[in-house]
Amino acid sequence: MTEEKRYMLFGLPWQYFAVFSTVVLGATVMGVLPQGMAGCFSFMIVLGTILYEIGEKTPIINSFLGGGAIVVIFGTALLNYFHILPELTETLEDGTKVYANFVQMDLVGNIRNFFKPTGAFLDFYIAALITGSILGMNRKLLAKAAARYFPAIFGGLALSFLLTALAGAVMGFGAVRALLLIAMPVMGGGMGAGAVPLSKIFESTGTMTAADAVSVMTPAVAIGNAISIVIAGILSKSLKGKWNGNGRLMVARGQDAAETDISPEMKANRDKINVVNLGIGLLVSNSFFAFGYIIARIWDGIVPSVSIHAYAWMIITVVICKIGGFIPENIEIACYQWFQFVMKNLTTTLLVGIGLCYLSLDTVIENFSLTYLILCLLTCGGAFFGAALCGRLVGFYPLEAGITAGLCMANMGGTGDVAVLSAADRMELMPFAQISSRLGGAIILIIGSLLLSLLGGML
Repeated sequence: MTEEKRYMLFGLPWQYFAVFSTVVLGATVMGVLPQGMAGCFSFMIVLGTILYEIGEKTPIINSFLGGGAIVVIFGTALLNYFHILPELTETLEDGTKVYANFVQMDLVGNIRNFFKPTGAFLDFYIAALITGSILGMNRKLLAKAAARYFPAIFGGLALSFLLTALAGAVMGFGAVRALLLIAMPVMGGGMGAGAVPLSKIFESTGTMTAADAVSVMTPAVAIGNAISIVIAGILSKSLKGKWNGNGRLMVARGQDAAETDISPEMKANRDKINVVNLGIGLLVSNSFFAFGYIIARIWDGIVPSVSIHAYAWMIITVVICKIGGFIPENIEIACYQWFQFVMKNLTTTLLVGIGLCYLSLDTVIENFSLTYLILCLLTCGGAFFGAALCGRLVGFYPLEAGITAGLCMANMGGTGDVAVLSAADRMELMPFAQISSRLGGAIILIIGSLLLSLLGGML
């Protein structure tokens, strides 16, 4: 059989993948899959690869709904919702352990312990993507794109707030209520950086208790996250021509066209994968991440009232180093190669963790109503089209601007960024997505404080 006709899964001929998958799934059914990193990684790779392949081969889903990424996220969430995956549900007073099904193993708990505490695996993944993708960009193009990005963010915010408030008034939900309790938390960058600190602002202004605010805003954040993923998948497949930059954010015209690519020498060198480079990229990317935490700690000590996430400081630091030319080219190449390795091998694994640990179908279903859905849809749609239109005015491709400056404001932070960019097949835009989630989320807190002081009494 020729190489062209060989059916591959996870880079392996399907027969070999089937053998290794049988071993992993067999150990799972027998309840002897190793706990911790070894067992979790192997199961998540197998499940993610299978679900991703189903999504890529399913008509309509593969053409309009984001393909494999959508199926991995929602498929894993469905498996968890129906308790199909092995899980410890409770421990009785006599010590007897009750499991979700016949498999006497807490696989769900093991994955959550591996994946969720402090966002360890997510941080590891995003650090590699941010460092490698920024250092792999053209220096001049990066400087121009960064200066024009915030107008696109504000365009998305303005249109999403306007549409949601108008629809809330027309549908009887209330313009102010729709604006403060749906549009703001959806655009706030998730729970930890958005809804939770917003709830504290609600309480400090006497509008409602933090607990009441969180209970109202949580379903909006969850539904908005799901809608953002679907919109990204649909529009990335549907919008063509001048709207679509095929992964490039900035439109190049005239002399700028010569600046859209890296030098031929660097491109040739970084395509020669080197195992030593992978180690260098691992160290450098996580060092930048640690430096972000150092700056965040210093900043919190100086300006405690305005918190800026370590991701944001990491992005700023890497951008300064890239634009200033402070990193030798061989290290930039190493970070780019590490980013490529992580993105190509661990993305489906990460999507399994997102579907299992962060996408709560219970919350979405319990709070689902047509009015709520329409308001969340208008918030996300307004975010996309507002950012796309303003992005086009400042020289961005509308699709990429709408996804990064719009939908990545409306999703659930870092996990949402990965999900949205995966659905759109735009993972190289992670640095801009993180600007939206982190710095954009901080902007929402400032706007929220102002709006609550002016409109809080009208809820």
